[in-house]
Amino acid sequence: MQATLLSILGLALLGTLHAQDSIPVQADFQQDKLMGRWYSIGLASNSNWFKEKRHLMKMCTTIISTTAEGNLEVTSTYPKGDQCVTRNSLYTKTEQPGRFSYTSPRWGSKHNIRVVETNYEEYALVATQISKSTGSSTMVLLYSRTKELSPERLEMFTLFSREQGLTDDEILILPQTDKCMADAA
Repeated sequence: MQATLLSILGLALLGTLHAQDSIPVQADFQQDKLMGRWYSIGLASNSNWFKEKRHLMKMCTTIISTTAEGNLEVTSTYPKGDQCVTRNSLYTKTEQPGRFSYTSPRWGSKHNIRVVETNYEEYALVATQISKSTGSSTMVLLYSRTKELSPERLEMFTLFSREQGLTDDEILILPQTDKCMADAA
């Protein structure tokens, strides 16, 4: 019985690892071209926090810069109630260009981040597998250099999110706002 349970858990883990490996990374990723200001246009997730906060979410700004070690400093500013909140994250580069790791100091969750697709000047599609003691979740972000993207790019985001197993009620095109946009210098 115990051996069967371990076999099932092993297969489930293998399936999870395979699913993470099946998420593509931008070919010939050029990190320097990813730097600068981005707007979060779309967010998809099957996490509990997303389900609870979805109705409150709005577009935010994200500034990406490179550290001396070649990691990414990611600074996001977003409206929360009547104030602007800024969150800084350090994405550590991995051996594969376009793939990063991050551990949340607050929650202890481990993030496997992949830049799936970008043309650097218009949009970036980023997928994250999140693991923590209570389980795992998937998050997909669509960034844009401007506050609007073409319907084709929005559809690409929706289709990719569905391919990651996310349902339509777990996919959100973030409402536009001017709040906190100027704060993210």
